[in-house]
This record gives sequence, structure tokens and C-alpha cells, in this order.
Amino acid sequence: MTDAKHGRWLVLVVRVPAEPSRHRVAVWRELRRVGALSLGQGIWTVPDVPGFTAGVDRVIELAQRGSGEVVVLDAAGRDDRDATRLEQLFTAERQEEWTEFLADCGKFEAEIDKEIRTAKFTLAELEEEEQSLERLRRWHRDLKARDVFGAPSAAEAELRLERCAQRLAGYTERVFQALHQM
Repeated sequence: MTDAKHGRWLVLVVRVPAEPSRHRVAVWRELRRVGALSLGQGIWTVPDVPGFTAGVDRVIELAQRGSGEVVVLDAAGRDDRDATRLEQLFTAERQEEWTEFLADCGKFEAEIDKEIRTAKFTLAELEEEEQSLERLRRWHRDLKARDVFGAPSAAEAELRLERCAQRLAGYTERVFQALHQM
């Protein structure tokens, strides 16, 4: 496989029978999870880099389970303009994901603020917030892995995740202080 910067792509032509729909849905979910870019009805693409191999293999497996098939083609843009356009479309989807991630970081911080404001310093609440931060960390890791071209908000998301971790650390201190005063 070649470096994504050289414009190499895998094009997946996906065909899965309409019924039962659970197979089509499973394939669609996996394509979305992997970060595949939809080019049209049943046509998807991902950069031809190792980080996408397992996801493509899983899409093929899921399609076959549903009596479908996936034809995988090696492709490149016909010229630099085509390659650049695919990269822009792919990166735009990653940017949308980073924007959603940043919004969830804001919700996490607002939740910490609310717990502090209402003095809800319980171990149960702390555990819930730790789980929320862990979910954000997994999501960040997954987004970072598929953002091979570097969407504009990726760096901001890294900083925001660190800030969420710091906010949780501060909240954790307050919970332990409250528990030890009892």
C-alpha cells in the first residue's frame, strides 16, 4: 500500500440484498465507522493506507454474511485535481466528525460545571463522568486514526480533550475532599 498523500484509494462497490435489511444496515454502519466516503449508491472509498485494511475486510465479511458482495478496486485520481477533490471530500467528513466531537467536549465540561455548581460530589457521579471521559478518549482515538489528511479541527480537539481530562481531575479532587470531610 502507498501513502495516502500520493492519492491512492480503495473503491468499494457494495451490493447487499435489500432483505433482510439488517445486513445492509450492518454494512452501512461499518462503512461509517471506518470513515468511508460515499461516492454514490453502493460506491464507497477510503484512502489506500494500512489503517483502513481491517475495516474493509470487515465490510466484505458483513456483506458476504448477507449474501452480498464487495468488489474492491485500486484507484487514483485521473489527475491532481481529482485526487485533491477526493482528499477534500474525505477531510470535510472528518471535519464534521471533529466538530461533533468538540461539541460533546463542551457538553462534558458543562456537565462537570453543573456537578460543581450543585455540589454533587458522589462516587457514583464521579464514575459516570470517568466513563464519559473514557468514551471521549475512544472517540478521539478513532477519529485520529481515520483522519489521515489532518482536518483543521484535529489539533483543537486534542487540546479540548486534554482540558476535559484536567476538568475531571479537578472534579475528582473535590469529590475526594467531600468524602473525606464526612
